[in-house]
Amino acid sequence: MNSFTLAYSSCPNDTFIFHALTHRLIQSHGFDFKITMADVETLNQHATNKFFDITKLSFATFGAIRDNYSLLKTGAALGRGCGPLVVSLPGKIMKNNIKVAVPGTGTTASVLFSMFIKNSFPEIKLVIVPMPFENIMPAVGSGITDFGVIIHEGRFIYQNMGLECLVDLGAWWETNTSLPIPLGCIAIKRDIYHEAEEIAFMIQNLIGQSIQYAFDNPYASRDYIKKHAQELDDHVIEQHINLYVNDFSKDIGEEGEAAIRMFFQKAEDEGIIKPSNKPLFAC
Repeated sequence: MNSFTLAYSSCPNDTFIFHALTHRLIQSHGFDFKITMADVETLNQHATNKFFDITKLSFATFGAIRDNYSLLKTGAALGRGCGPLVVSLPGKIMKNNIKVAVPGTGTTASVLFSMFIKNSFPEIKLVIVPMPFENIMPAVGSGITDFGVIIHEGRFIYQNMGLECLVDLGAWWETNTSLPIPLGCIAIKRDIYHEAEEIAFMIQNLIGQSIQYAFDNPYASRDYIKKHAQELDDHVIEQHINLYVNDFSKDIGEEGEAAIRMFFQKAEDEGIIKPSNKPLFAC
């Protein structure tokens, strides 16, 4: 039996995607996975030490560790209308030395925000405050930080906390590139499939089958999702899944690949991510 460590986040899109694989509701074809769940920034940090064989990552972090990991074409979070939001209490403006909370400096949200600031407010110097994503809106609402870059369920509930949106970073990206925004990916260690090339392809297909099972049986994973979700409202969970799990999750495809390459090119041009000559995809 092929045994691997597999890590993904506790967010509804990931628990929806991996529920069938984790609970052996699809044929494993001789694969066994030891599962770990953590917030995406923790997974980003672990990946720098090659901690897991297969792991969810922010695309931004993947760009920094391409020497050690390659992308799989299933399980990713890409799309339109699903990007991070920059929020604040009403009346706040961007100016020097204000504090901005981000969900970890290795996240795509943080890199997108850096791109936005460099393009829209190049003269401004900000104080960046990394923190777990679930703490960002309370920090902004209480005045600990002036702005926050929110992800996941935050885009559905920030108004309930008295916050307003300064900019939708996904919409900003789409306006400037005409491409979907690449947020999160599933990556596999390069040395695994270098030893047996078909392994990456088979794992990629298993994730695809798990996604198809989730779509065919949309309520089978509900208890598992709610057990791990930050926001337990059924409507919010459903919105989250519908937004972040889509055709790109089943297969990144040509448009998704173009978006990923554009993201890395822009991040490299801005000096945010170092260039790499390693292939993006494992198969």
